[in-house]
Amino acid sequence: MTERIVSFVMSGGVGSRLWPLSREDNPKQFHDFSGDGSMLARTLRRLAARPEGETPIFLIASERHAERVHADLAGLDLGGGGPLFEPTGRNTAAAVALASLRTLSEYGDELVLAVPSDHEISTPRQFWQSIEAGAAAANAGRLVVFGLKPTQPETGYGYIEVGADRDGVFDVSRFVEKPDLITAQAYLEAGSFYWNTGIFLFRAGAMRDAFAAFAPDIWQAAETAYQAATSDLSGLYMPLELYSAIPSTSIDYAIMERAKDIAMVPAGFRWNDLGSWQSLLDVGPSDGQGNVIVGDVVAIDCENSYIRSEGRLLSAIGMKDVAVVSTADATFVAPVSHSQHVKKIVEQLEKSGRLETRFTPAPDRVIESGAWRRRVHHWLFDETLPLWSTSGVDEHYGGFHEALGFDAAPLMKPKRMRTQARQVYAFAVAKERGWDGPADRLIAHGIDFMAGQGRTDRGGWVRTLNIDGSVADPVEDAYDHSCVLLALAHAHISGHPDALRLGEETFAFLDAHLEDSRMTGFLETSDGAEDRRSNPHMHLLEAFLAWHKATGERAYLRRAARIIDLFRSHFFDAESWTLGEYFDEGWKPAAGEKGTWTEPGHHFEWASLLVDFAARSGQSELTAFARKLYASAIANGLNRATGLAYGAVSRQGLPLDRVSRGWPQAEAIKAAIALDGSGGPDLKPEIEARVGRLFRWHIDPAPLGLWIDRIDERGRSLATDVPASIFYHLVYALTQYLDGTSQKG
Repeated sequence: MTERIVSFVMSGGVGSRLWPLSREDNPKQFHDFSGDGSMLARTLRRLAARPEGETPIFLIASERHAERVHADLAGLDLGGGGPLFEPTGRNTAAAVALASLRTLSEYGDELVLAVPSDHEISTPRQFWQSIEAGAAAANAGRLVVFGLKPTQPETGYGYIEVGADRDGVFDVSRFVEKPDLITAQAYLEAGSFYWNTGIFLFRAGAMRDAFAAFAPDIWQAAETAYQAATSDLSGLYMPLELYSAIPSTSIDYAIMERAKDIAMVPAGFRWNDLGSWQSLLDVGPSDGQGNVIVGDVVAIDCENSYIRSEGRLLSAIGMKDVAVVSTADATFVAPVSHSQHVKKIVEQLEKSGRLETRFTPAPDRVIESGAWRRRVHHWLFDETLPLWSTSGVDEHYGGFHEALGFDAAPLMKPKRMRTQARQVYAFAVAKERGWDGPADRLIAHGIDFMAGQGRTDRGGWVRTLNIDGSVADPVEDAYDHSCVLLALAHAHISGHPDALRLGEETFAFLDAHLEDSRMTGFLETSDGAEDRRSNPHMHLLEAFLAWHKATGERAYLRRAARIIDLFRSHFFDAESWTLGEYFDEGWKPAAGEKGTWTEPGHHFEWASLLVDFAARSGQSELTAFARKLYASAIANGLNRATGLAYGAVSRQGLPLDRVSRGWPQAEAIKAAIALDGSGGPDLKPEIEARVGRLFRWHIDPAPLGLWIDRIDERGRSLATDVPASIFYHLVYALTQYLDGTSQKG
């Protein structure tokens, strides 16, 4: 039986040799240079293509690149592996130590294969043949490297000098750093030098022993950080204060240049580390004159040149043996023979404090926390609240319009109680955040309409009213009552004189007519019809927490605690880290597809509510549930093309509803804000990215003050109107964002 090889992809570099395309926030391993996916994705696919034998695949990457990593992992079978995230880069010695620690803790003293994420290897079968050829030496306790016979005097690669040949496996005499041209020519002529591919094969125990002998401080610090790591569905996260204590050095310097009896296997595969514009010229699809042309380029009388545009038209005449690379904010021009010197440009820029080496310009790229403040504040307070406080208000019949057209004209639709309540809530929250519009009048206008037209004989609230305020659907629905309670809580905070009385009456109705007789949550409707759902309970939890905030009375926290108990015992699935939507009367998952239905947007909503309840109740363990829900939604609930949350996915992560609506994106912002600083990774870049996506896909394409509610999986609008029910999601998420970044103002 072919033995297991545990593979680790090292993806921590920044790729400065390919600036301006490769930046610190978007290094070269995430770029697609071949038209067949990013370099990282291709590396992962190559490892997964091992012809025989078990191959768990792990990825060691920067925590700041987690979102990009998850995009490239989508759809790949890692054989039980997954990502390990570094909070800060500590070079390859730390990465190899981490790989060895992970292997020893999960698999024992197995073979470990460590490979870079950014090399071009177009022959996967020959790659694995070479790796298997080194297995015997690695099993014998030797550290094995892989060398490529040089074809020209290359100054951009490190070299390996070899001695005796033992059945195709050579003894390593020494490692040599990147040479100058004259030395590289001598190496080529000597015949005993190979290019160092940076690929390593070893037993985990042998590498542990090597660290003990030559770099014990690196091993001890890495072991301390690894043992303190936190793990969730999205990966393993090392604590910053411990991981940053690991000495930063390369595995070559720490171990390989000092260890004895190192073996080298000649690489039988095509290899290029794509570390220069010359290397991209070598491997790229060229035209008849030897040029590699990428993007919007017109090239006349050019030869053997790499010409690339990342946006605007780039034109070139008479270029020969030159690299010309143009991005939105920078242009690089140099002879390809000088392309190894790009680092000098990068160093010069960094010394002068330029940001072009660090950040990639794009609508959803972030330079600092609070980068979206000005846009958010303007859209919310100068465009949206003024529009919905006028065009969204039915001054004739009362209440608020259910939807507007894209011309901002009201659409004559029945008025759902939940929408009326949510508009009251939105204007109350806006008032709490300093909006100087007519909030008090709007709150009173909404409550007068709701209470005057929408109460039932038993003190509850109807589900739907006609345009003129007559009752269209008299059903007393738990979801609607949760929205009414939420609105009344914030109306009370805003000073509405009747909100407290109406809230108390609604609680009395809830207890008398909507509570399950077995005291296990609430019915969907007062007549007990329909499946049981977790969603109304989530909104009731939201309302109970709002009333605790409004009054300070712990009775509302006790109500909230009962919802939390349901979450723990029935709603949350500990194995898949998902939240069920539909249940039978006994709180078992509903039969058929309904039982597998999960909604990423609700995962985000629950996450922020759990963090809120944990802070109020002291039940800090609930934050772990919140992190798992968030991680599950990010890992399995996002459309890879747009980065937006799907409407629904199965517990296994298969899309069930591929439409992306606006409200889950707003709830993702709230969840990231709630979880930031909760003991996990720094989510401030994630918050900015989520706000960026909301604006890029849902807000910026719409007329002022409106939004595109429904987007298909290819990013195209499916919206025919603008539903008012989304307003409350947007108002609360974006006011929280403004609150959380207020120091940036």
